[in-house]
Amino acid sequence: MKKSILALASTLFLSTSVFASDMAKGLNVVLTAKETQTQMMAMVLAMNTLKLKKEVNIVLCSDAGDLADKNISSEKMKPLDKSPKMLLQGLIKQGASVKVCPLYLPNASKDESVLLDGITVAKPNEVASKLLEKDYKVLSY
Repeated sequence: MKKSILALASTLFLSTSVFASDMAKGLNVVLTAKETQTQMMAMVLAMNTLKLKKEVNIVLCSDAGDLADKNISSEKMKPLDKSPKMLLQGLIKQGASVKVCPLYLPNASKDESVLLDGITVAKPNEVASKLLEKDYKVLSY
């Protein structure tokens, strides 16, 4: 019985190690959606990616750019009773890279002074480079 349990434990450990090594290095999220529920799902998946010790890069464009604006609030969602903006701020604190697309601010008649701490304006060549890296998964909402 002890040998069976030891064998099972060894198999689980080895398969977990192989699985972890097969994972992507990180996640690139391009978020444009206005809907709170969609924004929340993007933030939840990004948060869980960080918990797996993987890199997270987020680019906010169009209506989702409002998440970067410190003057605009976002609606809280159940069951977490948190908003996408609250999760976004947590992601930044945990090391996620968050940028707004370069079209957002000028087309919303805003400047960088409205951005939350830790959010900068994306450079298209850097975003394109990250999106093309084969070791990263891409989510676009």
